[in-house]
Amino acid sequence: MPPKLNSDNFEGMELIRPMYYIKEEDIKYWANSNNLKFLDCACSVTSLKYSSKRREIKELIKNLKIDNKNIDINIFRSLENVNLNTINGYIKNKNED
Repeated sequence: MPPKLNSDNFEGMELIRPMYYIKEEDIKYWANSNNLKFLDCACSVTSLKYSSKRREIKELIKNLKIDNKNIDINIFRSLENVNLNTINGYIKNKNED
């Protein structure tokens, strides 16, 4: 999901994710530097160690960084400058017939 996109559910509404480019470790560092405490997700399902795909992917990337310290940057940048002629398929505009 990009940092700014048009809503599929509400015409004319844009979703803006202002902290999209900020790394989680930087947020944690800033919070600790300012003596701030944040709540973890209160959902009982996500409190389990491997209950969410997000947590599973974080662990996967952490393990991949052992061999390639820039793997997270490489994954993130792989979404830029995509040549649509080189991928299997895509939907250009789902509203067009």
